Amino acid sequence: MFKNAKVFQLSVPFTLDPTQLHERLTEHRARPCGPQELMTLGWTSPLGPSAEVLAHPANGCLLIAARRQERLLPASVVTEAVAERVAEIEQAEMRDVGRRERTRLREELMVQMLPQAFTRSRVVRAYIDPRDRWIVVDAASNKVAEEVLSLLRKTLGSLPAKPLRPGVPVADRLTAWVASGAAEAGFDLEDQCELRDPADSRAVVRCRGHDLTTPEIKTHLDAGKRVVALAVNYQDRLSLLLDEDLDLKRLRFADELIEEAIDDDAEDETARLDAELTLLTGELRGLLAALVTTFQVPDSAGESTSQ
Repeated sequence: MFKNAKVFQLSVPFTLDPTQLHERLTEHRARPCGPQELMTLGWTSPLGPSAEVLAHPANGCLLIAARRQERLLPASVVTEAVAERVAEIEQAEMRDVGRRERTRLREELMVQMLPQAFTRSRVVRAYIDPRDRWIVVDAASNKVAEEVLSLLRKTLGSLPAKPLRPGVPVADRLTAWVASGAAEAGFDLEDQCELRDPADSRAVVRCRGHDLTTPEIKTHLDAGKRVVALAVNYQDRLSLLLDEDLDLKRLRFADELIEEAIDDDAEDETARLDAELTLLTGELRGLLAALVTTFQVPDSAGESTSQ
């Protein structure tokens, strides 16, 4: 199950089938970092390290996964090594080491140290929904999501996709929901929000496990703070934290849905994954449709969807 969702809209139909997409992804398959590489990014199987398929179909969607491997060589370690080397030179040759020489020493030490540095890998899953023209990345940060999308653009040659952007100020709508004590369009308030002063971005109040209808919250709203992130439940099926950029975080499906869709005793991991992906994509299709309507997200042709 995805824990987060960075959503992108496709402006043209996605026409590759699973086999064609697999072949394209193979050209940029993940590989380990070379001796002098700080990072590599490539495609790996979303079914796990023992599988070969790079594009897995389920519920009309295509599940893919990118693996990012990086060498762990903290700048502080390099700086300390440079300082030690500079001290040795200054003591042995009785002279000061200039800025240009320090830069050269740093580069030389990086070359020496990189091959011995440990590596760390991270797999980021995403899926393409050709029917509704979505690309959804399981990432909490813009940087990670953009890395995956950039790799997909490089792999396919082009990819007309843009982040999900509202046609109305999301913070205004979320603030109105909290102020009235009720959401709309199938959403219900939960017990978490983040409030920020528009005049001072450092003035932030984070509430968790809190009744959002209390006078304390109203006092912050009366003081001019806006709700920039809000925990909501959609149709008693899916809980999430929705922020002012329409990023979806801390996705959590209702236990009843999971029990109905997924057999915990199933021994076939692929079948279990298919069930999870079917549940995920089906519920997110409904949620995204509601977000598009509620926040008047322009469609791929640039026209907003009105309420």
